[in-house]
Amino acid sequence: MWERLEKFYLRIQEIHSLLMDPQIATDTLKSLNQELSTLMPLGDLYLEWKQLRSNYEGALELYQEYTDELQKLALQEMEESTAKIKVLESRVLEILMDLDDDEPKSLFLEIRAGAGGKEAGLFAGELFRAYLRFCDIKSWKKEILSYSDNELGGIKEAVCQIWGKKAYTLLKNERGVHRVQRVPETESQGRVHTSTVTVAVLPEVDDVKVEIKDTELRIDTYRASGAGGQHVNRTDSAVRITHLPSGVVVTCQDERSQIKNRARALKILQSKLFEIAESQRNQSVSEDRKSQVGSGDRSERIRTYNFPQSRITDHRINYTTHQINEFMEGRMDPILDAMMGSHESNLDN
Repeated sequence: MWERLEKFYLRIQEIHSLLMDPQIATDTLKSLNQELSTLMPLGDLYLEWKQLRSNYEGALELYQEYTDELQKLALQEMEESTAKIKVLESRVLEILMDLDDDEPKSLFLEIRAGAGGKEAGLFAGELFRAYLRFCDIKSWKKEILSYSDNELGGIKEAVCQIWGKKAYTLLKNERGVHRVQRVPETESQGRVHTSTVTVAVLPEVDDVKVEIKDTELRIDTYRASGAGGQHVNRTDSAVRITHLPSGVVVTCQDERSQIKNRARALKILQSKLFEIAESQRNQSVSEDRKSQVGSGDRSERIRTYNFPQSRITDHRINYTTHQINEFMEGRMDPILDAMMGSHESNLDN
């Protein structure tokens, strides 16, 4: 991340030199000033980071060379510099995310129970609610489009549409297999079980990006299930759309409107087909949704939630935290920020 900021800082110096040219064209002058205005905050943060790094390294030399009171002062300086650098990192991440011009206007979050039977369904429900709480914390708008529960209060699958600033940028790294290790409520002998939940995060795409012919669709209607008052189970308002060429199936249920459900289901289908096409173009993984969630097998995972040890481990970046309760309450920023920081670091390399 800081290597990338150094490049921005060098670009700022280059722009200053270009602006000194008395023969500069008006359009070029305007363009360079706009670029400079965007990059200046990052340049200032880079210089601040360099100063803090210098302070830290100077204190480290004193800490290694001296003892007693001077060593204590050096240690205090190191701790203060480290704390300030962490604050800087958060500010830099926010600015870098604002530079993303391709942010979709909304996303579809889809969660399904994987391996592990009823326990997988219970954790799927808990993880889904954790994401909803995270949306509330971020003041993002959300709407549940489909919710299929099981008899224990968990879910088989759920789909939610989310609108919010940088929602897709933050949540796109959540797609994959989430593994949970804990003692299920139904376990009488106290044994730890391993189950999985799959998460897909699909950007909303414009109609013009994905063309779907009516002849390629099979549309079925059925009665909605779940919490919905007296209307639920009285009319066939829920919609299931099958895209015949790909086999992709999308369901959507609303309390009342079949028409509304059909429109939303088509939107989700467009997003899924767009994601498949993008995966194939990038030669990532394969068919349908496997690029995001794999088979749901226990051996495939991006993250493990170990409740007996109150530990969450993200295997992609080797990041571990023991704040599992906070995460399940929607306070996900530490892990999501760590993922964003790792992503920015990879861009630099």
